[in-house]
Amino acid sequence: MKRINIPDSMPTGFLVGFLLPLIIFIVVYFVTSGDRSFSDYISMIQRRNVVTHFISLSVFPNVFAFLLFYRFDREQSAKGVLGITIIWALTVFLLKMI
Repeated sequence: MKRINIPDSMPTGFLVGFLLPLIIFIVVYFVTSGDRSFSDYISMIQRRNVVTHFISLSVFPNVFAFLLFYRFDREQSAKGVLGITIIWALTVFLLKMI
């Protein structure tokens, strides 16, 4: 079996930490949207005041990405995931303050 060589760099971690939550959100949208359009779905989330809940749900898989990078000795990538996760957490905090 051929091993995939993922570069150990902070930009790799940033990319994974940013894209993984977006992918999770899209999956949640397709599973829970019913017949709503994407813009209607976003409006519904805003009306119900659960934007921060959705962000938190989407960012949670970053924990597993961090642990996988760390497990496979990709410390720089793990730092990148951790950094972008902190940025997501600050975003949630700021949205809660508004």
